Amino acid sequence: MTTAPEPLDRPAAVLWDMDGTIVDTEPYWMRAEVRLVESFGRTWSTEDAMQLVGSGLENSAILLQRAGVELEVEQIIDRLTDEVIEQIETEVPWRPGARELIAALREAGIPIALVTMSLRRMAVRVADAIGDAVFDVVIAGDDVTEAKPHPEPYLAAARALGVDIHHCVAIEDSQFGLASAISSGAATIGVPLHLALHEGPTHTLWSTLEGRTVAELTAVVNAHLGFRAQEVTR
Repeated sequence: MTTAPEPLDRPAAVLWDMDGTIVDTEPYWMRAEVRLVESFGRTWSTEDAMQLVGSGLENSAILLQRAGVELEVEQIIDRLTDEVIEQIETEVPWRPGARELIAALREAGIPIALVTMSLRRMAVRVADAIGDAVFDVVIAGDDVTEAKPHPEPYLAAARALGVDIHHCVAIEDSQFGLASAISSGAATIGVPLHLALHEGPTHTLWSTLEGRTVAELTAVVNAHLGFRAQEVTR
């Protein structure tokens, strides 16, 4: 007989992806990729760019090399990051409801982390645009050995916060990100943007963050704990 876990009254922490989840920077990345590839006399399509959504920057750089970009991996990453930051300086493309939900979490005193495969210098720029020291922890692409879809980024965030990953909620927009969060053991919410996300028992899909509440995040983590308890006893 399965014993239901004691429900939490709040998540231990909420772990946020950045690109496509808090800010819709994917068009910025795509524009930067096109300009970079074309500067080497090659072409880069929307379909090509879609392959990189949610992927680590090193993996993206390797694919761009194969597309004809004759630069080292680190040079490609720096070129792309510089161009995206330049676009962010002109306009930060917030996703609906993200800042409001972050504000509600801060008001409730729930720890939050930014877990992104962008470089730290870009992550800090976006975090600063939200507000002073809004994130308790920032885990960026240059802070980890393994990029998403590996679980390391989310495990690193939970470890830095000193919380149980199974009591955390992760919010993602991409399949790579979902895979990372789910495999880490976090309760996971997918909020699709440029690509559809698969439905399944391992995660929750929301069409938007607009109007979402701390109580709804708590319900997601408690449902996750109940699902895990059932899986353990099978």
